[in-house]
Amino acid sequence: MQQNNPYVIASDIGGTHITAALVDTRQWRVIDDSICRYHVDSHADAKSILSAWAAPFQEVISKHPDLPAHLIGIAMPGPFDYEGGISRMRDQDKYDNLYGMDIRTELAERTGVEGQNIRFINDAAAFLQGEVFAGKHNGHAKMLGITLGTGLGSAVWEQGKNAVDADLWKTPYLDSNMEEHLVTRWFVRRTAQHGKAVTGLRELLQLRDQHAFVDDILAEYSHHLLNFMRYFSQKEVTDRFIIGGNISKAWAIFQQFNPEAFNQFDIHISQLGEHAALIGAAAIFV
Repeated sequence: MQQNNPYVIASDIGGTHITAALVDTRQWRVIDDSICRYHVDSHADAKSILSAWAAPFQEVISKHPDLPAHLIGIAMPGPFDYEGGISRMRDQDKYDNLYGMDIRTELAERTGVEGQNIRFINDAAAFLQGEVFAGKHNGHAKMLGITLGTGLGSAVWEQGKNAVDADLWKTPYLDSNMEEHLVTRWFVRRTAQHGKAVTGLRELLQLRDQHAFVDDILAEYSHHLLNFMRYFSQKEVTDRFIIGGNISKAWAIFQQFNPEAFNQFDIHISQLGEHAALIGAAAIFV
């Protein structure tokens, strides 16, 4: 952390948005009135994506010009070279046009922040780190994090260490891998097989009272999620989970299809929401 500057401009980049805010690292608290959120078209050309990413940083900087130095911590989905700042995302249904680009340099040019003051962390690791720092979970020896959204995030936190990306999205499973059965596009594909078009889980749930097949899809998803948790738990030899991401908001629904099996784990659903990833991104500088 730069001397006399406890504030970090932290951001969380998703498949459809970027959120940025100031984080006070003395209290691990997001400054509410600093939060700004922008829509991002992850299928747009590189220039458009980078302009959308830079916009919230520019807004926070313009509102807080008196900070001694501007530090930017970014929670970024993978695959990504977090040390080098190079995008490795390809065939992920998002940000293909950034593949191979030096994101640190591009953002430095657009924000005026020195490249050495822009750092990256895996978004799933940032989420787990933030939950541990601000959610009072650091009394345990080990915690596992899962984020469910446009991608599948997995992370491991151990006492005395920073959270790290578990990188389990590509784990072979059924006809493809774990991610293809646990993210938004899975709901889109499965619903299309029943002749209905949805953009994700929220729209699917709106059809629940009208179509019996919806519960079949939800039960199937619950089964896939349970299989992933079993695999992750056995691999890391712990049963403690923190689960977040937009899909986790429907946890009560998924849990009811396999209550006894899920109850074998110590499961915490994120209470911090997007703030967890912001706090975790800010923690890179501590």
